[in-house]
Amino acid sequence: MTGSENNYVSDELLGTFLPIVVYWVYSGLYLILGDMDNYRLHSKKDEDEKNLVSKKEVVKGVLLQQVVQAAVATLLFAVTGNDSESDGDQHASIFVLGRQFFVAMVMLDTWQYFMHRNMHQNKFLYKHIHAQHHRLIVPYAFGALYNHPLEGLILDTIGGALAFLVSGMSPRTSIFFFSFATIKTVDDHCGLWLPGNLFHIFFKNNSAYHDIHHQLYGTKFNYSQPFFVTWDRILGTYMPYELERRQGGGFEAKPVKDCKEH
Repeated sequence: MTGSENNYVSDELLGTFLPIVVYWVYSGLYLILGDMDNYRLHSKKDEDEKNLVSKKEVVKGVLLQQVVQAAVATLLFAVTGNDSESDGDQHASIFVLGRQFFVAMVMLDTWQYFMHRNMHQNKFLYKHIHAQHHRLIVPYAFGALYNHPLEGLILDTIGGALAFLVSGMSPRTSIFFFSFATIKTVDDHCGLWLPGNLFHIFFKNNSAYHDIHHQLYGTKFNYSQPFFVTWDRILGTYMPYELERRQGGGFEAKPVKDCKEH
C-alpha cells in the first residue's frame, strides 16, 4: 500500500465531520469580525440581556447535537453503501448534481417546515422540547443548532438523512450539500444584515426572515427553514417584513403592519 493510500480520507468520513468543522469555522468568522453594530438586527445589549441561556450552555448543547449527528451519519453511510460508489460522481453531469441538490433542498425544507410547525402548535412539544431553541430571543451564529437533543435528532439529523436518501446523492455529493446547508443555517441565525451577503440576495429565507420568527409576535409565522419560504406562503404562515434603520446603529426587522395585527 502506498503512502498516498495510507493518507486517504473517505468520502463518508468527510461527509460526517466536515459539516461540523464548517459550522464552527463559519460561525467563528462572525466572532472574529466583531460586534459590527451598524449591521446588527438587535443591539449587543439586547443579545446579552434578553437571551435566556448562557453562551457556555449553547456551546455544550450544539456539541451534543453534533455528536448525535455524527453517529447517525456514520450509521447511514454504513447502511447505504461504500466509498467506491462515489467514483460515479466524477462522471455525473452538472444537471444530475443540480437535480440532487434541488431535491435534497426541497425534501429538507418540507420535513423541517412541518416538524417545526408541529413543535409550535403542540403545546407539550413546545414546552418540553422546542422552547429550548427559543431561549435565544436574539439569535447569533454559533447558536444556530442550539436545540433540545430530541429536536436536533428529529428536525436536523433525520431531516438530513431523508434529504440524502430521497435525492439519491452519493457520500461525495453530500459533503458539499451538507456543508452548504450548514453555512446557510448559521447565516440565518447570525443576527446581522450585511451588505452584499449572497444569502440575502438569493434567498428570501434569511437572517431577517428568521429573526421575525424568534420574536414573540412571530412565533406562529415563518416556520420555513433553511432554504425557501414556499411552505409558509402556501399555508398562510408567511410574515413579510421591512428593514428599518435603528437609532444608534444597525437595523430592525419589522413585520408589515397588517400582518402583525393579524
